[in-house]
Amino acid sequence: MTPRWPRFLRKPLTLGQRGERAAAEHLRQAGYRILARNLRQRFGEVDLIAQQRGDRAVAVVEVKTMRSESPPPEVHVNRAKQAKLTALAGQLAKRYKLHDRPIRFDVVGVVWPDDCDKPTRVTHHPGAFEATF
Repeated sequence: MTPRWPRFLRKPLTLGQRGERAAAEHLRQAGYRILARNLRQRFGEVDLIAQQRGDRAVAVVEVKTMRSESPPPEVHVNRAKQAKLTALAGQLAKRYKLHDRPIRFDVVGVVWPDDCDKPTRVTHHPGAFEATF
């Protein structure tokens, strides 16, 4: 068993890590089960893999965290990022034998200003984009 370090000895979480935790908690409260976090593949990383209860579809979730609302964090998931996530989802489907399940792409935008202990906004966009090849 891995020892748990006292809180004062742990490194503080980055903004992105805090945003991913907030996104995972938001999804859990919305009835999703988090299947995996930070899955690293050859071409990049998938932030979260989630599945809504009672649904066979697997959601590949990209989390974007920003300190301010302008522009919204979600707009940073551009065509290049969408193509990368599509390729990563194909690799994951092959590796974890998910070919029999529909895969969709969700985006979660998190706004977390410097002076706040928790995010001011967490917005989930199910099916934010279609697979791009």
